[in-house]
Amino acid sequence: MVTEFAEIEVKPGMEREFIAGVEKSKAAFLRSAGCHGLHLMRAVENPLKFVLHVQWESVAHHMELFRAAPEFQEWRGNVAHCFAAPPVVWHGELVV
Repeated sequence: MVTEFAEIEVKPGMEREFIAGVEKSKAAFLRSAGCHGLHLMRAVENPLKFVLHVQWESVAHHMELFRAAPEFQEWRGNVAHCFAAPPVVWHGELVV
């Protein structure tokens, strides 16, 4: 199991719309092969910054299967217009 960390900064004034877009996209993630759940964190110091955590069976489930699926297009359609810059995405695994 790996966690996708997507660091996302949204345009000023679009915070609520972005959060609503993530909520709307949750079902698309959960019906995707290898997705085991997600949650969204918001920075206290800068309310325009978010980190989306998605648990995947493997990096391939995220980078190959999900990104080639219609669910990825649904996700991007719900939130991409809110992005101030492209998200910074990386994968991590639990070590302790």
